[in-house]
Amino acid sequence: MATDVLPHGISIFPIEAFSDNYIWCIHNSEQAIVVDPGDAEPVLAFLKSENLHLAAVLITHHHHDHTGGIAKLVSANPGLPVIGPRGGHIRGITKSVSQGDTLQLPVLDLEFQVMEVPGHTLDHIAFFGHNVLFCGDTLFSAGCGRLFEGSPEQMLHSLNKLKRLPDNTLVYCTHEYTQSNVRFALEVEPENQALQAYSSWVDKKREMGMPTLPSNLAEQKQINPFLRSHELSVQTAAEAYCEKNMGDDVAVFAAVRRWKDEF
Repeated sequence: MATDVLPHGISIFPIEAFSDNYIWCIHNSEQAIVVDPGDAEPVLAFLKSENLHLAAVLITHHHHDHTGGIAKLVSANPGLPVIGPRGGHIRGITKSVSQGDTLQLPVLDLEFQVMEVPGHTLDHIAFFGHNVLFCGDTLFSAGCGRLFEGSPEQMLHSLNKLKRLPDNTLVYCTHEYTQSNVRFALEVEPENQALQAYSSWVDKKREMGMPTLPSNLAEQKQINPFLRSHELSVQTAAEAYCEKNMGDDVAVFAAVRRWKDEF
């Protein structure tokens, strides 16, 4: 598994889309790869402004705010490789990948391992390499995706899979949900000092109109309640919310996810 740092000269830039999406653009000032382009227009505008050639598209799951720009980007770049989940259900995918595949992107000298992470959707995948993780809507800063298709067991298994990556992994999720996620996390763990400090940092970043992403995995293990189902503080809070004892980490996770949905 590629865990080395990004090659020299590679940058990752957040292209803002809709109200809170980030379309991540990986580039070397000449060639570019974008992740989850829900809207083609901001991508095309950024490529033009930076004089970049789009070399490939990566897709994590089928939701329209992650795939809606594919057709227009392909139209503007005939033959564009579009790499995403298997299944044939996403129009425009030219290469399907699944768990354990190694994705070579020689145009930027990149190599990513593909991880299947069902929960938010059943087709959800993530791309990991060079100490960066593109995880779509599975793991957010201080949160995780809603369970639209998968079960709590599936989502917790997927999050635990991501949790086993190196602590210095940079987490590039696709929504600026951090501030609202932190407000909820503080309801679950009001005494968590790392979370309190993180909350202050997040507020300052957002006041300046700056992204709170990427985060890193070590930080998320300290502040994200959905990675902390095994912690007594989270279990106790979940039991108080549900007014019953929790039998295992899955039950705690399911309770906290339901709590967040209702928050």
